Amino acid sequence: SYDAQSRMQNVSLSNALRSTTHKNVKMVSVSFDEYQSIFEETIRKDQIVTPTCFVETKGEYSGLFKKYRLGRGFTNYLLDDNGVIIAKNISAAELSAYLN
Repeated sequence: SYDAQSRMQNVSLSNALRSTTHKNVKMVSVSFDEYQSIFEETIRKDQIVTPTCFVETKGEYSGLFKKYRLGRGFTNYLLDDNGVIIAKNISAAELSAYLN
């Protein structure tokens, strides 16, 4: 919620998914913000419409953050039906091309 670049990428991917006819593709968003209220306000302002937005208020100290050895900043993964990563850090244009 604090990083403008991450917010722009999140909005771009959300918009790309909104404009696709593929209904079997879902976006799951996990934010590592310290404050639930700031996260919720960011989702509202950025108009991210998905029931699968989550916040880990422990930030970098979260078990999820440590388990997957995540770094700071925005990262995205495109997974297939089996949970296998088929792309990492895909742009909205690349996602649209892949889906079409």
